[in-house]
Amino acid sequence: MTQRPATLGALRASGYRPRSVKEELRENLLARLRSGEPLFPGIVGYEDTVVPALANAVLARHNFILLGLRGQAKSRILRQLVELLDPEIPVLAGSEVNDDPFAPVSRYGRSLVEEQGDDAPVAWVGRDRRYVEKLATPDVTVADLIGDVDPIRAARGGHLLSDELTIHFGLLPRANRGIFALNELPDLSGKVQVGLFNILQEGDIQIKGYPVRLPLDVMLVFSANPEDYTARGKIITPLKDRIGAEVLTHYPRTAEEGMEITRQEAWVLRDGAPAEIPPFIAEVVERVAFLAREDKRVDRRSGVSQRLPISVLETVVSNAERRSLTVNEGRVVPRVADVYAAVPAITGKMELEYEGELQGSQSIARDLIAAASREVFDRLWSVDALDEVVEYFEGGGVLQISDGASAEACWQGLTAVPGLEEALGGAGMLCGDLALDVAAAELVLEGLAAHRRISRADTGTYGRARPERPKGKGPGAGGFGLGNDFFA
Repeated sequence: MTQRPATLGALRASGYRPRSVKEELRENLLARLRSGEPLFPGIVGYEDTVVPALANAVLARHNFILLGLRGQAKSRILRQLVELLDPEIPVLAGSEVNDDPFAPVSRYGRSLVEEQGDDAPVAWVGRDRRYVEKLATPDVTVADLIGDVDPIRAARGGHLLSDELTIHFGLLPRANRGIFALNELPDLSGKVQVGLFNILQEGDIQIKGYPVRLPLDVMLVFSANPEDYTARGKIITPLKDRIGAEVLTHYPRTAEEGMEITRQEAWVLRDGAPAEIPPFIAEVVERVAFLAREDKRVDRRSGVSQRLPISVLETVVSNAERRSLTVNEGRVVPRVADVYAAVPAITGKMELEYEGELQGSQSIARDLIAAASREVFDRLWSVDALDEVVEYFEGGGVLQISDGASAEACWQGLTAVPGLEEALGGAGMLCGDLALDVAAAELVLEGLAAHRRISRADTGTYGRARPERPKGKGPGAGGFGLGNDFFA
């Protein structure tokens, strides 16, 4: 392994060529594009929308802002920019602002080079230490971001307060020759946003009115919620004008993309063995989020985070895991009853409109699960082809599918329903695996209940369809944007 230069003279002799951080990002991005490597590994659904816009911003050497609702991978994208930096760069040893050995910007760095010349010590900084992130809150000050004069440092060093050596640097100068990310930019107070002007336009900072010029080499990236950005207008216009690119993020556009993200992020590996999640159960979980984003009772301006299906799937697996241990099944195979058990993972992730507040988040969550089950059911079966199953319940048949019952006990009850086993076989869903067959059969019953051909109680009991309540009468009538007035 080649030894890294440890002094300024050795660094100069090595042929090292410094470059700005934006040029470094640009050249490394070009290298990835030429090699065909993924630019943002693990980011799903942005290949034709967000990623090209981000690449253009980096290639143009622009500072940029990501605009999107919560749970759209904004922070994750910003953190992955680190991978476009060099593995490590040389800095003057002891410098708080990662001084370039060839062109130091701080008083400390300049003095070190003047005093020691080619013997000035050089340290190497890895890419992770060149990324600084800050969550913007109303209490963040100019001193936090840029810096302030430190009287104690002045007293100990015998310096005047106007001396540059008395400065305590904020986060931005410490991100020199790296990336500075500011999340939720609109929450930053106006006067602090003003403090960012010179950095964006002139590339320098001023502290406490003293004539100290510190030309920083930094890539500035921001994130914001578009509701904050456009409706409340908390990003001041001059700052907005100085941001080079505005990149819009979005939620997954198809259920398949959402399922891929959820499968990638959700923790389903339990005790070294992954849960056996039927594809239709994973789809029901994902469609809950899609339906919530369109529901009139849910605040669309707040959004429904992709964390919802991730948390729901993890809770679904946990409920199936608990059942597996209780009945000694030895396998973790979720079914629709487990999705209903995950209602607590849904309610906290939805901001409700006035109509939704009247109905309650738990009622809405159950409606969403039923509607999601109906969509998956409609893709596999036709209601009209299940008349025999419906007739069983119309004749007074009742069946309870508890989320705590074993697959064997459930199957005994399900096989008593005429036509149900044949319906599974006709759709290619009867595989001979008891746990999977139970999950598929329960989906059939959920679909029929969602179509109001049979009824379903919160206890998991299926029976004769109840009379339809007229629209406008009672809670939930007509409230669901995709047709939930079919719920009794």
